[in-house]
Amino acid sequence: MHDLSPWSMFLNADLFVKAVMTTLALASVATWTVFLAKLYELFRARKNLEGALVRIAGARSLADARGELGEGPGVVAALLQAAAREWALSGEAAKNLEARAASHFQEIAKDEAARARRGTAVLATVGAIAPFVGLLGTVWGIMNSFIGISKAQTTNLAVVAPGIAEALLATAIGLVAAIPAVVFYNAVSRAAKTYLESVQRASGVAARLLSRDLDRAHHGAGANLRLAGE
Repeated sequence: MHDLSPWSMFLNADLFVKAVMTTLALASVATWTVFLAKLYELFRARKNLEGALVRIAGARSLADARGELGEGPGVVAALLQAAAREWALSGEAAKNLEARAASHFQEIAKDEAARARRGTAVLATVGAIAPFVGLLGTVWGIMNSFIGISKAQTTNLAVVAPGIAEALLATAIGLVAAIPAVVFYNAVSRAAKTYLESVQRASGVAARLLSRDLDRAHHGAGANLRLAGE
């Protein structure tokens, strides 16, 4: 009699098949770890971003918004700091100030996109290759089973079934690792897309604040010129 529980089949499997099963099990653990960590990271980042946007919703200028958020970390604070830094470097009368500030906003958005997608390659890789790795273990195990059949010179199912079952377990573990990885990759990609849409919205807020400040500065300069002419 053979114990055909998954643990017993793992213990009785060929060394190569054991290595395949162990690798797939570790890949599954990595998949769950990355998934939970990325969901938490993206949820927290989006919550902080949305909270910052709410705090500066009533701001009339970059100075007001920066005073509300301070110099702390966060993508909204980074966008405001980039706009203020470009203003300080270029001067309010400089041409294409808004375009240069927009280029800084794009760089910040790209950095956030890279940060949001960091780690998803693990999910994509496990989802793509885990079934084939499991299949490799199955092919190897079945090959050894047929060699055993040849040596034993018997086709008794009770003799050959345990080896084949142990080989098929590798494919099952590969699917168990791959299916969640694909689902998790899609879930994390959607969460990252939603977060990056919020980043783009924050870029628009910073651009509008900068544009308002420029309009006020130009209006004030025009009024001063009219007074001087009078």
